[in-house]
Amino acid sequence: MQIKIKKISPLAKVPTYSTDGSGCFDIYSINTMPRLVHEGWPVLFETGLQFEIPPGYGMFILSRSGHGFNFDTRLANCVGFLDSDFRGEMKVKLTADQEHEEAMPLSVMPGDRICQACILPIPKVEFVVTDELSDTARGQGGFGSTGS
Repeated sequence: MQIKIKKISPLAKVPTYSTDGSGCFDIYSINTMPRLVHEGWPVLFETGLQFEIPPGYGMFILSRSGHGFNFDTRLANCVGFLDSDFRGEMKVKLTADQEHEEAMPLSVMPGDRICQACILPIPKVEFVVTDELSDTARGQGGFGSTGS
């Protein structure tokens, strides 16, 4: 699959896959100054990229696992999503959940990876109002009904 991107900044980097088996591609910051992501101070990062996502697909934007495990840092909106008809710049806001001895603030340098993303099919669904739903073994059980 080919995805058209437009670089709206000379600093923008084309997304890359870190390994042959990577399911997501990395997105890079174009901010020109180093930025620290502290608890309680979300930081907005620009990417300098616009995407043309094909109809029937969407781009899921996800936190980098290293940011979460090593710095307690994640996307401020937890999961981002670009619709196929959005043509604006992709921006990313990172936030730190907490600071403690084991988790120093994340330092993001210009050109660093700030998130990862993947393109997935998004089917259009038709909603059908009904009086009955099919039975399942789980039924209405939820919120821990299958175990902790």
